[in-house]
Amino acid sequence: MKLFKRSSALLVISSFFVLTACGNDQGAPENDGEQLEGEVAIDGSSTVFPILEAVSEDYSMQQPGVRAPVGVSGTGGGFKRFVIGETDMNNASRPIKEEEIALMQENGIDYIELEVAYDGLSVAVSKENDFVDYLTVDELNRMWTDGNNIETWADVREGWPEEEIEFFSPGHDSGTYDYWHEVILQDADIRKDAQMSEDDNVLVNGVAGSKNGIGYFGYAYYIENSDKLKVVPVDNGDGPVEPSEETINSGEYAPLSRPMYVYVNVESLQKPEVLDYITFMNENVGELSLEVGYINMPQEKYDENTSKIEEALQ
Repeated sequence: MKLFKRSSALLVISSFFVLTACGNDQGAPENDGEQLEGEVAIDGSSTVFPILEAVSEDYSMQQPGVRAPVGVSGTGGGFKRFVIGETDMNNASRPIKEEEIALMQENGIDYIELEVAYDGLSVAVSKENDFVDYLTVDELNRMWTDGNNIETWADVREGWPEEEIEFFSPGHDSGTYDYWHEVILQDADIRKDAQMSEDDNVLVNGVAGSKNGIGYFGYAYYIENSDKLKVVPVDNGDGPVEPSEETINSGEYAPLSRPMYVYVNVESLQKPEVLDYITFMNENVGELSLEVGYINMPQEKYDENTSKIEEALQ
């Protein structure tokens, strides 16, 4: 996903630098620090992607000699590469699994886990849907679990129309799917007619284009597309709560508030460009998370990350 407001701002900034360079014939702005070269290999969650994309864009202005493209293989797909040492970093919208840890140990790979932001996994319907005012966790479970015979909105709640529901879900390699599978489906199978994709933009367009569609994805994808989506408040037993910066950060938006992670190969930290990128990320990711529609962590979390990085270098 590309956030257009941010991209426009970066274009203005970039244009300013180009014009300045042409005017004073001094080239790009000087960086007081050491200029590095190399590449940082990053893959993983599509949900975390907008955050790290923003980090890489800003970092490239400071260190233009370092390439840090962000892959989008999904949390699980990214871990498949990370556990064999193919990447320096893996973005994840869920914690690493025991079987993934075991594979890393088999391959002699050590890692550190950094929390970078909060997300509120958002349930959304089309703007054309004028009857869904909220959904309970139990209703979501019945709707999405295989074998519950929920076909129309009338099957969900009395008084709703007898219109067939279209379901849009992240794919099985997605950490967002894993989280939904745990907290909403309670580890049951997802319904077989759910249309699944690893690309959140496909899900957004599917829901927006279907009057009777429903889907779920990261909060930033809802914010970026709020002109064509309607977010659905979720009732976890204490009344319906809509995802927002306040409700996600406080944990009031339960059970769909969750931390976002970056996993780093400890051996990769020996490469100056990787260490410099990680340091830059940790110092700036809170502000950049807010900029692209996520929620920053308390400062003490970023201080904890700094300690983890320092300990890994010893």
